[in-house]
Amino acid sequence: MPVKNRFAEMQDEITAWRRDIHENPEILFETHRTSALVADKLKTFGCDEVVTGIGRTGVVGVIKGKTDTQGKVIGLRADMDALPIHEATGLDYASKTDGAMHACGHDGHTAMLLGATKYLAETRNFDGTVVVIFQPAEEGGGGGREMCEDGMMERWGIQEVYGMHNWPGQPVGSFAIRPGAFFAATDQFDITLKGRGGHAAKPHETVDTTVMASHAVLALQTIASRNADPVDQVVVSVTSFETSSKAFNVIPQEVYLRGTVRTMSAAMRDLAEQRIKEICTGVAATFGGQAEVAYYRGYPVMVNHDEQTAFAADVARQVAGACEDAPLVMGGEDFAFMLEERPGAYILVGNGDTAPVHHPEYNFNDETIPAGCSWWAGIVEQRMPAA
Repeated sequence: MPVKNRFAEMQDEITAWRRDIHENPEILFETHRTSALVADKLKTFGCDEVVTGIGRTGVVGVIKGKTDTQGKVIGLRADMDALPIHEATGLDYASKTDGAMHACGHDGHTAMLLGATKYLAETRNFDGTVVVIFQPAEEGGGGGREMCEDGMMERWGIQEVYGMHNWPGQPVGSFAIRPGAFFAATDQFDITLKGRGGHAAKPHETVDTTVMASHAVLALQTIASRNADPVDQVVVSVTSFETSSKAFNVIPQEVYLRGTVRTMSAAMRDLAEQRIKEICTGVAATFGGQAEVAYYRGYPVMVNHDEQTAFAADVARQVAGACEDAPLVMGGEDFAFMLEERPGAYILVGNGDTAPVHHPEYNFNDETIPAGCSWWAGIVEQRMPAA
């Protein structure tokens, strides 16, 4: 099953949808225009059911096959939200909204799933039901979790769920996947270190929080180098160091640190949280100060299920001729919540030699569209072959 001719014929139309979405980016749950556009197209395509407002601004469409002899239901998910980045591509269809752009390709994901939906609604060459899921707030808002908490899986009886992400640096239209842990759990922390401020000329009268915080930043790196099993994965990044004073001659009363933790297992996640609290409390006490640590758990580890991963890779090989082994990714992905609810798999599709995601010069490669749409359609037609 190579790239379907129908998607080659539809490429200009799907590209136009994608560029319209790109020009009008919306952040987190504020995907009102995009959600309305998606819902309108699903109705135009002839979906049997279109429901809005799932997970606040998510959209769900239902397509019934020509037959339904076994009661199979498959979910296909695309994300819709953009990032708070000012676009620097100079494209004719660049973002019209200052400080917002589709810098991760969710415009392409949405357009490809729309293209696959149109084809599946036209042909209905499968035995069962397809539920197409258009999700808001993947970029830090947990829209996938909210759609699940709204009862999406149970409401439509979804039995398996599949997702896709474009991947810069990978050849256009090629695929890569891995079973098991794939994308990392992503947590955040806020640390307040308290001492005794004073004049920079009299450090002996102070409890110096800048020295305290400097030691804490370095000590936190020992979580990876001295606490974690060397074959396990953990990344602790302190990304902000701010003091309560901006004066040149004042030792500040407080210093504020914040950052992220990325792990690939529940055990390592627990260990990292524990050690961050212990290290900061211990370092602060050593210097005569105190530490307050707030730890926020974000997306869990995204884990591909073995059987569905093997199937997804087989469909990819039929589309592209091959499917590579993907590396572990220390970025987060809230499709993890859907894979905790139902078995399924998440695959990478090549975006070519482009700027990386989350970069102001990134742009989704429209040449990827036929391969991505063909994979979506192949998942349905081969998992639920027509009776």
